[in-house]
Amino acid sequence: MTSRGGRRPGARLLVVEDKDSLRRLLVTALSEEGYEVASAEDVAGAKALLGSGAFAAVLSDLKLPDGSGLDVLAAARATQPAAPVIVLTGFGTVATAVEAMKRGAYDFLEKPIEIDDLARLLERALRTDRAADESIGEIPVFAPPGAPPIVGRHPRLRAALRLLERVAPTESTVLLTGESGTGKELFARALHALSPRSAGPFVAVNCAAIPETLIENELFGHERGAFTGADRRQAGRFELAASGTLFLDEIGELSPAVQGKVLRVLEERSFERVGGGATLAADVRLVAATNRDLEAMAASGAFRSDLFFRLAVFPLELPPLRERASDVPLLARHLLTNLCERHRRAPLALDDDALEALGREPWPGNVRELSNVLERAAILATGPTLRSADLRLAVRSPRSERERLEEALIAAAGDKQRAAEALGISYRTLQRKIQELDLEGVPKYRGG
Repeated sequence: MTSRGGRRPGARLLVVEDKDSLRRLLVTALSEEGYEVASAEDVAGAKALLGSGAFAAVLSDLKLPDGSGLDVLAAARATQPAAPVIVLTGFGTVATAVEAMKRGAYDFLEKPIEIDDLARLLERALRTDRAADESIGEIPVFAPPGAPPIVGRHPRLRAALRLLERVAPTESTVLLTGESGTGKELFARALHALSPRSAGPFVAVNCAAIPETLIENELFGHERGAFTGADRRQAGRFELAASGTLFLDEIGELSPAVQGKVLRVLEERSFERVGGGATLAADVRLVAATNRDLEAMAASGAFRSDLFFRLAVFPLELPPLRERASDVPLLARHLLTNLCERHRRAPLALDDDALEALGREPWPGNVRELSNVLERAAILATGPTLRSADLRLAVRSPRSERERLEEALIAAAGDKQRAAEALGISYRTLQRKIQELDLEGVPKYRGG
């Protein structure tokens, strides 16, 4: 192994591994890389060391005799939150490693461990940590070539982005989960941009925005004469996405019949156009997204369980904005800059009080709602700086979801499409919530 001379000479590492031979190998190899290495064989020993001194990074096996690497992760996050944690996984524990990243782990490596891979990962983790300290005040942006930027430095977002980077080069089907407005299409576009299919097309379909009677035709296309008015052959989205990526947003809204056809594509990599007999190859990488609990829907029979398991090969959860409130000021500045450019107006700044006010909002519509609020404020602005008073005209904070939806319907004079856009949710999601919250007929002077 070639020594890299230690990108951070003398940086202190903690290695937690119960297998004696592997623990000694890691300690020796990392010491040769220029690190100072302490080690423990179990959770208790790791906690004792974490409480006795500072570490630049922590490496922990997932399976330990008195607990798991998740316990070490929790202890590290509590005592040394700035130290990145890398988990080492054996066969059958990758799902747990993904869970560890959701809880704040930096990354994971599968056994058998290649020391060169581990050394490169450590360098990157420590370099990223240092860069974050040096870039306070700047806007951290994740922007693969050809994809829109994703802004933020919160640990949950960074963990999601590292998972994205791990799965993007593969052909695995990815299921993006999270509330409306959390940026699922941004993640889908980044997955495409970082994949071997990046030179091919990226085709997006919002399954909730297309009437149920038309969705099959939209996805699979049709032959001439397939139905009244079909005067020519039309390619569907699976065909248009050939050699690229097909993004099915709000896939939980598909009817059972169409779910079965999508399942067949995933299983057999083929499909037929509506009204056609020829079988066509489906050369696409599928990325799906939902704001609903598909697992619960599958358990209740509302969604095909076989399709759910095909989609959830690699689930990737996006955190809601209220759970990464520290990113709100960064996002607000980034979004406001883009909005001013789009509306061809002079740049606007946000004063400290305005940023603090935005940070206190719960943002049930997530980034999409934040963008809508800033756009309204930018249009109404009379000076070069937005203040908290300017934002009060644009921010609406009802006490409950029902009041929020009712307010949006009244403001849109009963136009559900406009209300859905203002709320940052799909038309079909709004329809469902109207039924659940007994809001049919709001406002009273306009029918449902």
